[in-house]
Amino acid sequence: MTRAPTIAPCSQAQYEQVDLVIRQAFGGDDEVALVRGLRADGDLQLELVAMINGRVVGHVAFSYMQAPFRSLALAPLTVSPDYQGQGLGTALCEAGIEQCKNAAWEAIFVLGHLAYYQRFGFSVNEARGYESPYAGDYFMMCQLTDGLPRQGEITHALAFSKVD
Repeated sequence: MTRAPTIAPCSQAQYEQVDLVIRQAFGGDDEVALVRGLRADGDLQLELVAMINGRVVGHVAFSYMQAPFRSLALAPLTVSPDYQGQGLGTALCEAGIEQCKNAAWEAIFVLGHLAYYQRFGFSVNEARGYESPYAGDYFMMCQLTDGLPRQGEITHALAFSKVD
């Protein structure tokens, strides 16, 4: 990484910068609408930004899920195209997962690239057995504590159902 980022909680004053980074990274407004919906519904439990020289260049959101245990969904993880490949996504994921552990969350679910998320402890095998519209080959779970039920129904926050 060429510049050391500052990872910090997202503030309301940064929302426009976050929208811009998400829009640039994903090439549209679906993920922007997701994050705005999660905020509006009160489902965001943790929202972090990566900043370089006082500018938001990355963002990660962890939202509440209904499950047989205290769990969150990681989505979206975003890094500005100009800063991708420099470890910002890794820094955001690691900081977020650590804060989730410290806040006594028991698991995090993600739908994403296997090789990328597996290095943070996410596993497709751990997610098998849970009923979800996202269940499949790219749906993963990271257990933050031992002894969780191996099956059950999980439901993402309502804002996910509003995104195409």
